[in-house]
Amino acid sequence: MDIIFKEIRKGNQKVFKAFFDRNYKRFVIYANSYLFDQQESEDIVQEVFVYIWENANQLNITASLNGYVLAMVRNRCLNYLRSIKITDNSNFIKFDVLNLVSENIIDSTDDEDRKIIYHQILKIIDTLPERMQQTVRLKFIYGYKYAEIAEELNISVNTVKTQLKRAKLKIIELLTSIILLLHYGA
Repeated sequence: MDIIFKEIRKGNQKVFKAFFDRNYKRFVIYANSYLFDQQESEDIVQEVFVYIWENANQLNITASLNGYVLAMVRNRCLNYLRSIKITDNSNFIKFDVLNLVSENIIDSTDDEDRKIIYHQILKIIDTLPERMQQTVRLKFIYGYKYAEIAEELNISVNTVKTQLKRAKLKIIELLTSIILLLHYGA
């Protein structure tokens, strides 16, 4: 069992506060990579920390506390997305490469980090399947509308939206670890 978690189980507030202070921002960035909503991300992370503090004696954490918290945050984010019916076609979340770089990284990010992340996004796009690459480039680099992309690629608007959703998830998945490494050396 994780030493930090053992101390939290004993009710050691100092250890809990130190764990919270050291990891809170990192977990919020992780949650925000799913939600693209800073306030909701902060709320979910805070709820997870409160849950761990209040239920430490009932929890059976055999691996690392960090891994356990990440899994809890991810699951709560996915539950939240399901609860707001995120797949609703009329409310498709806009994924913009530049917004991803600017909104999902804490304010202290310097221009060099932003350039690194932007180039990483472009590299990730290059690894996507050809049709998905074309869809992403037409939407976010050239500013095409869904209908224009559908016409250009001879596919349906729903296929365009599906391709963009899948691309967004893939980019977020690969980019999250890069962001964490840049900011926390995780």
